[in-house]
Amino acid sequence: MNFTLKQLRYVEAAGRLGSIAQAAGEMSISQSSITAAIDALETSLTYDLFVRTPAKGIRATPAGDEALHLIRAFIHQSRHFETELTSVGGDTSGHVRIACYATAAPAFLPPILKNISDSFPGMSVQVLEGNLETILEFLNEGKADLVFTYTEGLTKNHTFQPLFEAPPYALVGLDDPLAKQPSVTFYELVDRPMVLLDLPRTRDYFTGLFERRGLRPNIAHTTRSAEIARALVAGGFGYSILNIRPPDYYEEKVGYRALPIQGAPTAQSFGIATLAGAREPKIVRAFIANCQRLQREGAFDTLTVWDTENQ
Repeated sequence: MNFTLKQLRYVEAAGRLGSIAQAAGEMSISQSSITAAIDALETSLTYDLFVRTPAKGIRATPAGDEALHLIRAFIHQSRHFETELTSVGGDTSGHVRIACYATAAPAFLPPILKNISDSFPGMSVQVLEGNLETILEFLNEGKADLVFTYTEGLTKNHTFQPLFEAPPYALVGLDDPLAKQPSVTFYELVDRPMVLLDLPRTRDYFTGLFERRGLRPNIAHTTRSAEIARALVAGGFGYSILNIRPPDYYEEKVGYRALPIQGAPTAQSFGIATLAGAREPKIVRAFIANCQRLQREGAFDTLTVWDTENQ
């Protein structure tokens, strides 16, 4: 079989996007180059990768689905090979692509990037953001070397290295009578107006905290932004439930108080996920090791809220 890494990247883009035109746009080449790459690979393999429907784009055949999975894995490993080859001798210069759960990134990412900049001046970091589903797609499709995420949604195809445990906590305005308490219960919250962080997986997680107790929260407002949720709480529009607290949290400054919840379920584990079975290049391993060192030094301890009185 005769094909090039460039052709494989063209075919992968077409399969992922379901469109030759969109693949050409993403790769900044002509549509004819994408078509030629597909034709060349199909000729070499002696089977069709795609079904092409005028005005509807392309759709992978069953064999094409399997081939695309192998192509993505090969592209991912080829990038690691290139990085590994340039880092022979212990050099940690190069490029690392990370994907972060967007609502948590402002809390934990700045100290990591500051430490990386100080410790590895030759390392550049590309940051991708998204919800829990999107960032796993970045990892699975080879767009990211690692992701910062919760364990929710991970499969046997992923390896997870925890950085900290994050139990759910309640965010209440300083004028709320509950703010005077050391902690709250779900029964004290259930009838109050709730500001719900409404993202894929998070809605079910937060409402499920009540439903497992036979309760139904009074959802008054929804938002896809943790920042907006905190602003609405500070403005007196209700309470919210989150897992990670901002590092600059100071009650009088932000206008709300973070309270532990009595009887909250087991804390969610937050950390770094990579593809299982993939040997990461030195530069990625150095990045992960640096995050683990920050963990041991307590860099993430202020990001969580625990019910220490009722443990």
